[in-house]
Amino acid sequence: MSNTTVQGDPRRATLVRRIRFLVLFTITYNVIEAVVALLAGRSASSSALLGFGLDSVIEVSSALAVAWQFSRDDHEARERTTLRVISFAFFALAAFVAFEALRSILTGEPAEHSTVGIALAAVSLMVMPTVSYLQRRTGKELGSSSAVADSKQTLLCTYMSGALLVGLLLNSAVGWWWADPFAGLAIAGLAVREGIEAWKGESCCSAEALFERGDDEAGAESQPCGPDCNC
Repeated sequence: MSNTTVQGDPRRATLVRRIRFLVLFTITYNVIEAVVALLAGRSASSSALLGFGLDSVIEVSSALAVAWQFSRDDHEARERTTLRVISFAFFALAAFVAFEALRSILTGEPAEHSTVGIALAAVSLMVMPTVSYLQRRTGKELGSSSAVADSKQTLLCTYMSGALLVGLLLNSAVGWWWADPFAGLAIAGLAVREGIEAWKGESCCSAEALFERGDDEAGAESQPCGPDCNC
């Protein structure tokens, strides 16, 4: 049997508790990240840092939606609504990032050096990939498209952290102020794509769900998700 099979109620309960912990951690971290980024962005007149802070606010809304879904045992009933909220969060993220990037390109005003911003981007670049991996792995094993979609939101934070770090360093070192906004536009495009996928996504089909439908073990092993799944 596949490693992603949810083996009985005890395992399922463990996965749900893990999702709840990861969501709580994501909310707490992103609230702190948003406050630091917005204050540092205002101090340095950095549109990149301000955009990063707004992104953190949007990520909190996505994590709150998943927290709401898993706040009760019959979380599958809330899957569709949660996916809609996450989808809108992706679109809002894309809009904010694209707006900040275009404004930075059009004004051509370089931001001041920000040691706090560089440190924040470096820490996020180390923390977010691990959180995203754990979210995605747990969501796939549990059979939850919303948890998987939220992991993609977290992964986009990783990309933004990298773009922010490169942009701030290049701006400080060689004056290449345009590096960050162009990277931001690329990230905005990715956010739109993920938003569309989340909007169209159906509930994930875990191996447990396939067995409940009557599929045999060999079928579940070779095709853990059905054609309408967004795992």
